[in-house]
Amino acid sequence: MTQLFAGLMSGTSLDGVDAVLVDFSASPARVLGHVAAPFPDALRQELLRLNTAGDNELHRAALAGNALTRVYASVVGQLLQACQVAPAAVRAIGAHGQTVRHQPLLCDGTGYTIQLNQPALLAELTGIDVVADFRSRDVAAGGQGAPLVPPFHQAFFGGLPGTNCVLNIGGISNITVLDADKPDGVIGFDCGPGNALMDAWCLEHTGAAYDDRGNWAAGGTVQEDLLQRLLDETFFHRPPPKSTGRDLFNTPWLQAKLQGFAAVLPQDVQATLTELTARSCADCVRRFAPSAQGLIVCGGGALNTHLMRRLQQLVPDCAVSASDRFGLPALQVEATAFAWLARQCVERKTASLKSVTGARGARILGAMYPA
Repeated sequence: MTQLFAGLMSGTSLDGVDAVLVDFSASPARVLGHVAAPFPDALRQELLRLNTAGDNELHRAALAGNALTRVYASVVGQLLQACQVAPAAVRAIGAHGQTVRHQPLLCDGTGYTIQLNQPALLAELTGIDVVADFRSRDVAAGGQGAPLVPPFHQAFFGGLPGTNCVLNIGGISNITVLDADKPDGVIGFDCGPGNALMDAWCLEHTGAAYDDRGNWAAGGTVQEDLLQRLLDETFFHRPPPKSTGRDLFNTPWLQAKLQGFAAVLPQDVQATLTELTARSCADCVRRFAPSAQGLIVCGGGALNTHLMRRLQQLVPDCAVSASDRFGLPALQVEATAFAWLARQCVERKTASLKSVTGARGARILGAMYPA
């Protein structure tokens, strides 16, 4: 049976879709191709609006799921064309969808997590089996349903000697702690905001979708009083397992925190938001992996030169580097993880860790939609 799997990732950054084609026939797995596509602005704005309560949400969410899926199908088509691979050669597509609500363990004790997606439509449009709905099984088992990537981090980066951390900085940041001497003791959890607040502030005040290489933030001055107010958020002080998203770290949250800081320059707020991400991530390394020798950074945050510099300054005894150094480019890691998750589901293998999500045990994640 073919060992080619496609993985799709559109995360909380809402910047678009990354798609990879991965060959799992050898170890380590090999990425054969990568295609990225931005969201149409109207779709991006609708996905952002659906993160909060609004009118006629069910109808709007269904249509947004259809539109998102058509973007997915287009990107998969581009990917297969670039790799010169026929749809029949691909065993399955791992399609996570777009998270718009994440409330594990809340409300009724079980909680819920919602990802907009239309996997049946994706299977229809591509002619390829689709694996989706990766979070809900873990939530049903009493877990956070997130982060999903630590088991993949262990599979790909777990052979490194000593203790290493994998830090994914997308819209939200999450960390995985890998100890070669304790392969069954993987730790992973969400750290807090990654790029989401920085990107939103940058767009509002400069018109740019993100702070290129962190240059705008680097020219500002961190406001320590504001930073401390941001860091006082309860989430940062909760022990893992824990996960978060735009349900908490969003523009209204930031505006509430900015009350009383009207005189602060927008560039200084950007500097402070970047420092918030750097310090909250570095604090996780210091608290949960004090002997770590390497911090492997992936996601869009790895392209933020200023943020990477600050991380290295905050954890000086730990070598901070992008995942590219270890054979998997920073913008391909999460999409590759969803190809891996799809493969785990197809092969009926567990893909979650109790030590990460707090669930009652490891579970097979995902639901299959045959082409």
